[in-house]
Amino acid sequence: MAAHDHGPEGSKKADAKKRKLDEALDEGLEETFPASDPVSVTQPAPSKQDGDPKRKG
Repeated sequence: MAAHDHGPEGSKKADAKKRKLDEALDEGLEETFPASDPVSVTQPAPSKQDGDPKRKG
């Protein structure tokens, strides 16, 4: 388990990380608008077909 920063410095780092994530989400939303699918921050897990050697290009 990772250690958590406490106090003003830890709070500033957490705020900066959240702000950076929010900015990335906003940029992704702006770049894909209008779109039918919402923006996702996480990468989906590989599917069974991703490991299929016939599908490698």
